[in-house]
Amino acid sequence: MRWIVALLFCLHNLFLWGQTPEIGLPRYATDLELQTMAKDPLVSPLFGQTDPPQFPVRSMAEWEELQALVITWRSFPIILTEIVRAARKECRVIISCDSPGILLDAQTVLSSSGVDTSSNVEFVLAPNNSIWVRDYGPNCVYANDVDSLYFIDWRYNRTTRRRDDSIATTLAPYFDAALYTTSAAPNDLVNTGGNFMSDGMGTAFASDLILDENAAGNIYGASVKDEAQIDAIMRQYMGIDRFIKMEKLPFDEIHHIDMHMKLLDEQRLLVGQYPQDKADGPQIEANIQYVLQQFQSSFGGAFDVTRIPMPPDNSNRYPDQGGDYRTYSNAVFVNKTILVPYYAERYDTTALRIWQTAMPGYNIVGINCNDIIPLLGAIHCITKEIGVADPLRIVHKPLKDALQSPNTPIGYPVSATIQHRSGVASAKVWYTLDTAAAWQVVDMSPSLSPDTTDVWEVLIPRLNDAQGKWVYYYIEATANSGKNAVRPMPAPKGWWRFKVQNDITGTETLATANLLPAFPNPASAITCVPIQCSQPTRGHLGLYDPLGRLTLLLHEGNFPAGSSNYFFDAHHLPSGVYWLRMQAGESVVSQTILVK
Repeated sequence: MRWIVALLFCLHNLFLWGQTPEIGLPRYATDLELQTMAKDPLVSPLFGQTDPPQFPVRSMAEWEELQALVITWRSFPIILTEIVRAARKECRVIISCDSPGILLDAQTVLSSSGVDTSSNVEFVLAPNNSIWVRDYGPNCVYANDVDSLYFIDWRYNRTTRRRDDSIATTLAPYFDAALYTTSAAPNDLVNTGGNFMSDGMGTAFASDLILDENAAGNIYGASVKDEAQIDAIMRQYMGIDRFIKMEKLPFDEIHHIDMHMKLLDEQRLLVGQYPQDKADGPQIEANIQYVLQQFQSSFGGAFDVTRIPMPPDNSNRYPDQGGDYRTYSNAVFVNKTILVPYYAERYDTTALRIWQTAMPGYNIVGINCNDIIPLLGAIHCITKEIGVADPLRIVHKPLKDALQSPNTPIGYPVSATIQHRSGVASAKVWYTLDTAAAWQVVDMSPSLSPDTTDVWEVLIPRLNDAQGKWVYYYIEATANSGKNAVRPMPAPKGWWRFKVQNDITGTETLATANLLPAFPNPASAITCVPIQCSQPTRGHLGLYDPLGRLTLLLHEGNFPAGSSNYFFDAHHLPSGVYWLRMQAGESVVSQTILVK
């Protein structure tokens, strides 16, 4: 068994070492902590460089390549064990332990559970108060997009948990990463990792909790900052040029966006959905509509939204009824694996299918989170990604459906931004009409356009037998250093795809809609109704009883182009055969579903 002890080189850390550990703190601040912070705000000693980086930086997206995943070993050893079991197959797992006794306990639990700790598992002695490393761990940025890895440490919004707030000081030398910290006025920004998501291209999301925690009268002793000042700090330290903030949710006590949404890539959002008028459903929907109407993805064009149900607890209660805040979006990318919180099979099977459809080729691993979710957190909340030191970055806007006619150009254009600090030696596009058959390959070339940098291009050749079929493809790149990477990361098991359609010149294209098979069917709880529209259109989707009477209105208004999911809860419906009916544009489609 290999384990590594990180040196604690700071007197502050040595002082904290002798304090009695606090086991099982919730993700939210306790009443006692709130009273303490309000009465006597505690300011942690200053670590790292307090001035912002003097070079351009880029915040890492969570789906980028990881060298390590960090967890803190305190409470919930069964959940932590399963995280280590799955994550160590993809990267190093760094287990932060508050004392030698806790380190020994972690080793014992993992060994007795059959987890191999002989490789990719490292134990680090580091002061901590709680399991919620997402919120207090270091944030990864890269100089000049891909040159060097740096850590950014914000002021933690749990100032009574000073050992937690010191973790970046321990991990920075462990990973040989320079540390910058927003701990000194006027840049003393209070922020938390669960309320931050970056697309890796300069756009980030948060709830407006960040405005409250840095406003006049804040309980953290932080200098007062308005939104423009907060945005400026995020730009200087994190490389965020566009910081999108949404209304806090009424029933989410911590107001962290990772409890109900997740960026899947540069233009796709996974968004939790409650049954109509339940819990935070109305505010979540209002927030997402605000984003869709006011902002485009970094590629241009609207964000694509995938819905995933927010399931009730075992007593069929939602948060507005006193139920747990169960969520499937609180997941973490670990290279080619995605760790997803699970709760009950009748809901988990639906969530698994949605995740698998959204992220083809990824290994989706469910981990039971019933014990931890009452404390308002799950998998994403207790893990923290550490990016590789030398990323080979591939950024590509996937092709949409292609129109093909006798006058169609000779191929389908693919372009990507590809970067590595040593330079890029070569790039390829692999493509096929059948993922079980052989893949064809074409070489990409650097763009000749004087307005582009690091852009590589190629045409997938025209496929004469592709009418009405899906074309699957992925990108492979090799750096001058010899490093190789593909995107999507699980390729060829994972891929992008576009459909080749008939282009009848001069004919107006009408919106068409397809009602895909609802699942699970028979239905007894949360049920997913997937649809697909050829272009944005208005209409409605409803569930009807055997006599044709509307039982539930699932959606009325705009349907987006592409695939989207809608949900209903069959738990309260009488058993029997029902009809799902959808009208969108010129299309009217229906299917039967059995409720039992």
